[in-house]
Amino acid sequence: MVQDRTRPEGADQTAPVGRARRSRLGLFLPYILLALVVAGWSAGWLWMRERAAAEIDGWIAREASAGRTWTCADRSLGGYPFRLELRCSAVTLDRADGRFRLGPSTAVAQIYQPRLVVFESAGPFHVEQGALTGDASWSALQGSFHGAADGFTRASLVVDDPDVTVKGAEPGPIAVAGRHLELHARPSPGRFDSDGAVDLSLRLNQAAVPQLDALTGTRDPVDLALDASLTQATVLRTGTVARELERWRQAGGNLDLTALSLAKGAQRVQAKGTLALDAAHRPAGQIDLRAAGVDALVGSIVGQRFGSDRGALVGQLVGGLLGLAQRPNPDAPADATPLKALPPLRLVDGKVVFSGFPIPNVFVPALY
Repeated sequence: MVQDRTRPEGADQTAPVGRARRSRLGLFLPYILLALVVAGWSAGWLWMRERAAAEIDGWIAREASAGRTWTCADRSLGGYPFRLELRCSAVTLDRADGRFRLGPSTAVAQIYQPRLVVFESAGPFHVEQGALTGDASWSALQGSFHGAADGFTRASLVVDDPDVTVKGAEPGPIAVAGRHLELHARPSPGRFDSDGAVDLSLRLNQAAVPQLDALTGTRDPVDLALDASLTQATVLRTGTVARELERWRQAGGNLDLTALSLAKGAQRVQAKGTLALDAAHRPAGQIDLRAAGVDALVGSIVGQRFGSDRGALVGQLVGGLLGLAQRPNPDAPADATPLKALPPLRLVDGKVVFSGFPIPNVFVPALY
């Protein structure tokens, strides 16, 4: 029998074994790679969590050294694998001018978009500041903050069923409750770099304001819309109200009311103007007004200059003239009453001046 010596001895046994080993490696290779990816991602997430915790601790320490003590009760930092989630059973701030407390709250940032922070809070909110005590509650509160290297690009707050009360205010307690509130802020295009302006947009729907009911003589709910720009907003920090407002005043800050709209039943008011703080820390400026359905209110204000008896007559006359000037087409819808220009409202030296005369018994207090 002639043996073929061109084939290595034992080749029939070794070749199948090598192919089997390679096939087994190919079978397990995807799982091995997946395990490596998971281990690497987990290590990276843990590193980011530790870094975030260190940043939070550092910020809290810097705030404490400036006299502002922040506390996140029962703090936890989770969210694995794709986000970082900060939870606090309560958030408190103690500083020289008061104490602030917010109920259970959560802030979340995605790993792939760390500069966008979304937060929510179950509330309630409580503040004690001097003689003032404020409380706020809601059925839902959510917000977002889009950060940037030089500040932020947008911040938003959305609240359902807000209910706010303030005690200790003059001349009496303040109460506001509504169905829906939205507040948005962004750097003002073309002005943020020059004068630190921030655009503000506020919407409050179906609000109940007892103090306004007493003034207008109607209990209809209020719809409020405000568009404004706050100049020199970049100087504001988290210091005391007095300190931050004074920094803003000295920087020449203004509140430019681009459009203010208030609707309460048949009564509608639109306004625009500019407000600032005077040397005595009181709001000062001028507001231009257009209104409809407020003839009785304007007549009452004008009539107060002439005393009780003559004032009532003058007030009725002025109110009647305004009512005739603003009488709508009977076939037009209720909200189609044309808006008429009113004398501007000026805030000067703590007085509210309307139609060239200060409104009796109305004063603008210093804010700090």
